[in-house]
Formats: sequence, structure tokens, C-alpha cells
Amino acid sequence: MNSIAHLTPQQLRNAADLRERILSLENELQSLLGTSSEGFSEPPTRRRRLSPQGLANIRAGARKRWGMSKRGAVDGRRQRRGKMSAAGRARIAAALKARWRAAKRSGRNAL
Repeated sequence: MNSIAHLTPQQLRNAADLRERILSLENELQSLLGTSSEGFSEPPTRRRRLSPQGLANIRAGARKRWGMSKRGAVDGRRQRRGKMSAAGRARIAAALKARWRAAKRSGRNAL
């Protein structure tokens, strides 16, 4: 659009006349329709509301998902935490001791 600074006086007068006509027509339309002078906007849209049962379903699902993540569940089933037997622990300890012995024999301080 053109800047107002670049318009001629005749163009400015024409623009002012158009604006006055537009305002008078808007006022006439408002008086016919009995609307406020806020302007013409689209009617407000109605917000959709969830039923109490739908909201309860969403909340229950969220609680279930959070509960599964806190427990460490996978695919809706709770994962079992493996417990090591004393024999298994003894095997691991023996393997580590053997590793350290071999490392110290070769003169290392770290594995």
C-alpha cells in the first residue's frame, strides 16, 4: 500500500470521504440489526466438553501409564527384578579375583 506521505491532497480527501461513507453505512446497518458497535465478528464457537465418563477414562489411562513407568513395566506387565543366587555371586567374585591376579602378575594397577 502507499504511504500517506506520498498521497496527494486530492487522494487524501477521497480517502477521508470513503471512510466517512463506510462509517455511516456501518452505523446504519447496526441500527437495523440492533448490534453493538464492537464490529462484526464471527459468532463465538462452542467448546466441546467431555462427559464425566470420558474424562474418567482419560485419567485412568494416564494413571496406568504413570504407574507402569514408575514400576519399570514393559507392555503393561510388570518386570521381575532378577535376584542373584549365592552360587552365581560366588562365580562372579571368583572370576574377578582371577582377573585381578592376572593383572597384578603382569604389573598393572588397573584393569
